[in-house]
Amino acid sequence: MAEEKWTQTQLRRFKALGIEPDNLPSDCSTPEERNRLFQQIEKKEVQAQRKNLQNLLNHERKTRFQGLRERIEQALSQEGFTGVTTPTVITGQALKKMTIDAAHPLSKQVFWLNSNQCLRPMLAPNLYSLMKDLGRLDQRPIRFFEIGSCFRKESRGASHANEFTMLNLVEMGLPEEERHDRLRFLAQRIMAAAGIQDYRFESEDSNVYGETLDVVAGPDDVEVASGAMGPHALDVPWGITDTWVGMGFGLERLLMISNKDASIGKWAKSLAYLDGISLKI
Repeated sequence: MAEEKWTQTQLRRFKALGIEPDNLPSDCSTPEERNRLFQQIEKKEVQAQRKNLQNLLNHERKTRFQGLRERIEQALSQEGFTGVTTPTVITGQALKKMTIDAAHPLSKQVFWLNSNQCLRPMLAPNLYSLMKDLGRLDQRPIRFFEIGSCFRKESRGASHANEFTMLNLVEMGLPEEERHDRLRFLAQRIMAAAGIQDYRFESEDSNVYGETLDVVAGPDDVEVASGAMGPHALDVPWGITDTWVGMGFGLERLLMISNKDASIGKWAKSLAYLDGISLKI
């Protein structure tokens, strides 16, 4: 007997509720059986998500994103880092200092506001500027971090979003021979704060930073962080002469992995989901 497949309307409803159809039973042999099963699944899921939403509003009162951010900020403060906030709008000149000109692959993903200003696709240009200014101080090391929104025109599926939240940390002035171990230690601190134990390091060739130390996690080896160190070729236009290590983490990807989810959609900034809970209920 032929197996009845979900209709497109039913699949769209499953997606709105954050249900993965591949994880559902599929042993219906008639449209009537399939529709009855759909109604049962939808009703059960709506009840569960309403209960989760009420629990968030009446008891938890803090989203998992807020909790993750607080744990990261606490961990970095304990390691001597200072949090900073820099502008979301940056100049084309700042991007050019990162080698991102019109010919660079990333330039096609930039949201331009006018001929010389754009929404930042990364935190690094502003943090490079701070490295230059803070580097005038006599003290070493200098440690700071930023957690903020970045924007890219993304169309590559389940682990990308047009607006996403990055954590970038920078430590300047450490001995050159300690950079690799320090980068791994800081990555381990952030992964522990995110509650992710199962991950691994790997080297990758980046369009901007050259060879990087990345952190991948989850069953699909999603890249959740990427680290670099200096002296680096990008330092020259910014006037940086210190040794340094830096690493950037995608917070929504950390949430996706720590909640054993296959898509970033429920964890990205959205009017359809709150704390991973569907609002279409």
